Amino acid sequence: MKLDLFNLESEVAVVLGGTGVLGGAMAEALASAGARVAVVGRSAERGNECVSRIEAAGGRAMFQAADALDRDSLARARDAVAKEWGTPTVLVNGAGGNRPDATLPPGGEFWKLSPEGWQGVFDLNLVGGALLPSQVFGEMMVGAKKGSVINIASMASILPLSRVVAYSASKAAVLNLTKFLAREWATRGVRVNAISPGFFPAEQNRAMLLKPDGTYTERGQSIVGHTPMGRFGDAHELAGAVIWLASPRASGFVTGQNIVVDGGFSSMTI
Repeated sequence: MKLDLFNLESEVAVVLGGTGVLGGAMAEALASAGARVAVVGRSAERGNECVSRIEAAGGRAMFQAADALDRDSLARARDAVAKEWGTPTVLVNGAGGNRPDATLPPGGEFWKLSPEGWQGVFDLNLVGGALLPSQVFGEMMVGAKKGSVINIASMASILPLSRVVAYSASKAAVLNLTKFLAREWATRGVRVNAISPGFFPAEQNRAMLLKPDGTYTERGQSIVGHTPMGRFGDAHELAGAVIWLASPRASGFVTGQNIVVDGGFSSMTI
């Protein structure tokens, strides 16, 4: 008998932040493995573009508008998905971001950081990026005694990167919440893990990493120089990790873990 560890045809996946570059790539990956995928985000235009790419490749997808910081909109999206396809069984928490007023400029001083900016970044990455979606969708998953929650953390969760101090702290909190929920839900049928991508050019960090002509910025060159594979990641290189964590056959005994996909960045030494 053939054991297909990575077949997700029985899974209903919800990808928060599926309207972005990394979230969209993960949505496409889950659909390619057979999952029915709800792309959830604020931009209907980008969400429907992602749905169109999935459907053009033979997958099944829908777009649901929701703000990850708005519990009611998340509940409406959850209920719409459940009505169409049944209880979600995979939740990818890919919403998040950073703010200029929570980032130290070159030569800037820590004590000048805006408390409002700090709070805003924690809201984006911890509250909207993990807490609220896990509450709204997790309640249904725990009720069904089946599910996989995949939080999207960051290299900054492990190493406090220079300048992006609030972002780093908020992503570290995402890992802490991941382990807490993994312990709470381990005997209730729901696994909770995280993926920490290395440096993947996307909307929020492209200008930091690349010049308009595609060459590296000074910071981008520094990061690549600290990455043993000598390049940035491509969004679709997250596919294997997200499919593996979504599959109850491939990773059924895996919970509370942080899967690093970083080209070796975290293993580099001076």
